[in-house]
Amino acid sequence: MKIPVQTATVFELLSKGQFICSNSVEDDQRKLYNIVEENFDELYNYFLAIGFVLERGDEYFYFSRQEARADLERKIEQAYRWIDVIDFFKTFNSGFGPGYRFTPSDILVQVKIDANLKDKLEQLKKPLGEGNHRERVQRLIDELEKYGFVEMDNEITQQYKVLSAFKYIEQLIVSIHITEEVQHEVST
Repeated sequence: MKIPVQTATVFELLSKGQFICSNSVEDDQRKLYNIVEENFDELYNYFLAIGFVLERGDEYFYFSRQEARADLERKIEQAYRWIDVIDFFKTFNSGFGPGYRFTPSDILVQVKIDANLKDKLEQLKKPLGEGNHRERVQRLIDELEKYGFVEMDNEITQQYKVLSAFKYIEQLIVSIHITEEVQHEVST
């Protein structure tokens, strides 16, 4: 089995819970995406042997692993949090998704004029901590950037670009199925 010389770099990124996206702002990331794409089967088998599953999304790659029950519960709690975060950004702009560009200022302007968006930002106050709207919005963006869902596209204008890995979170949320019995429990 021949694996590419960039395998260590791929492992370093993916093992930190990050994504490798086809539409990254960074040229090196796009090149890594192409390398993984071209060598997917070899890399899949290589990483599987060391306990990591190389997963292919829609224009992105990531690692998954079998998890202990305690880890699964923690991940479920994190998924609930992501639902609130994505709800906030989709309320800001329903087109918020891969390829979308925005600035923190764009969001802050909308928070000032949209009471619903302002309420959603207030609901995120507990996990985001104290601070004014600007600080909380920046913490949300920093979190998206930390997990590889957005990248700084232009430092001068503070413009960010939503990466294709954002589809991972969207698909996670869409895949949550609430049975009719649970819906009745929630509504009563």
